[in-house]
Amino acid sequence: MRIFASDLHEKKMEKTIIAGPCSVESREQLREVTAALAALPQVTMIRAGVWKPRTRPGAFEGLGEPALRWMQELSAEFGVSYCCEVARPEHVVLCQQHGIGTVWLGARTTGNPFMVEELCAALRGSGMAVLVKNPTSPDVRLWLGAIERLQQAGIADLTAVHRGFAMYHTQGYRNAPLWEVALELRREMPEVPILCDPSHIGGRRDLVAPLALAARELDYDGLTVEVHPHPEVAWTDTAQQLDPAAFAALLEAFLAPRAEMPDEADSNLTPLRQQMDDVDHELLALLARRMQLSRSIADIKHRQGMAVYQSKRWNDVVADRLQLAATLGLDSGFTKELLEKIHAESVRVQMES
Repeated sequence: MRIFASDLHEKKMEKTIIAGPCSVESREQLREVTAALAALPQVTMIRAGVWKPRTRPGAFEGLGEPALRWMQELSAEFGVSYCCEVARPEHVVLCQQHGIGTVWLGARTTGNPFMVEELCAALRGSGMAVLVKNPTSPDVRLWLGAIERLQQAGIADLTAVHRGFAMYHTQGYRNAPLWEVALELRREMPEVPILCDPSHIGGRRDLVAPLALAARELDYDGLTVEVHPHPEVAWTDTAQQLDPAAFAALLEAFLAPRAEMPDEADSNLTPLRQQMDDVDHELLALLARRMQLSRSIADIKHRQGMAVYQSKRWNDVVADRLQLAATLGLDSGFTKELLEKIHAESVRVQMES
């Protein structure tokens, strides 16, 4: 295992691979999983939960400082580095005292600017690396804001972690992936590496590998995966943790070399991309035309004392457009979501006219 030198950006061309148990349960459990992961040279560092904030009281909430002592001992024994979640300033202090050079902010913390600010004060001048998980809500501004606060506190070694979002409909996942939110973060902050956490997105062992390979297709900078020596008896996140053998198989697939794109493939893509650009320009022009029609409709509604939102008309529009979309081979879910966004903007335009 490569020693983690408090620098997630040490080798830009390498994927960052972080793995380990959801929570530290005993010294023996931590030693067993550490020995297994230390034997995998692709692993960058070992993650392990020390403090486990639970949604409801009464569940296992972590071992705290004793777990940090075991990490410090095993780090020396195996030549590995560990990281863990921090949610309070005192957690940062304890990590520093026990040689933990990397910490992460959990989803609940990222979405709380007050807590992020307190952690920034504790982390300032520490030289620690920080992983920032996405907030529970799909608000890229909260995610960006947490990273920006850490940057302003002088934390240079920052990495984003995409772990999915809490939604009413999660499409069969524990947390909806909403890949577009992570891609928007990358567009806004291309200098910040982004890792995928398929364990927390999927919530089930059988979903971890497909999600990791999806992240590979989206050119993520690496993974953070929950790995337990005996996941079937894990005290937390039993359903989503992999055993070391399954994790090793996942790594082999995720890190498999990619074939170089032949020159002729790139030349074939160029005209198709140009056509796609042209279609996008046409779409934007049509959307602008549609909004102008919305303004004209608003004028008539205002003069006649009509409400902006007409439910029967909207239901008829949705039914008609979904029927047309089906004949054109468009996905109904995508079409409905697109229509809702266009309608929301149309309503806004009419309200402001």
